Amino acid sequence: MGERRERADASRNRGKILIAAEELFAAKGACNVSMDEVAAAAGVGKGTVYRRFSDQAGLAMALLEEKEKQLQDAVIRGPAPLGPGGPPGDRLAAFVDALLDLLDAHTELHVLSETSSRGARYRSGLYAFYRLHVQLLLEQLDPDMDAEVMADIVLAPLDAELFQHLHTDRSVEVTRMRTSLQRMIRSFTTSTLRTQSPVLPTS
Repeated sequence: MGERRERADASRNRGKILIAAEELFAAKGACNVSMDEVAAAAGVGKGTVYRRFSDQAGLAMALLEEKEKQLQDAVIRGPAPLGPGGPPGDRLAAFVDALLDLLDAHTELHVLSETSSRGARYRSGLYAFYRLHVQLLLEQLDPDMDAEVMADIVLAPLDAELFQHLHTDRSVEVTRMRTSLQRMIRSFTTSTLRTQSPVLPTS
């Protein structure tokens, strides 16, 4: 009974911490919020926050995981084209589009979580999921492709710092980025289909 109560308390504390962090991040900017402020707003001890999340990047990653569960669910069991059942090229285009929407909605969280240390983006569970999904779609498009490497190349334009640089520093509209990304995916899939088309014999 005591162990069950302890787990319930830990779950409640986690929820309170994430709610407090999200509100503070939205009000002040994620980089301007200290772990002590989060603890005070959540009504928990500082040690509790540090033990569960270590730093702001850990909080940012936890918040992103909560928000991206919906995307993962849509990819695994949602309707096409994002979910199963559609052509791999259409699914890839829909997935890139959905990732861009998330990046636009939660830019600062992505930047904080991806830049906390060298290679942080590529070590995250979220990126591993994205990469595997893209790799599987690419393998369906072209079994001869080096899909393992190409998956990272497809995801490279969705780097959070690049998005922030384009959108904030260079004032590139998200619609313009979306058009360019979709054109890249279309040209890629069209090229693959052209390569796979049978050559008709000449008379």
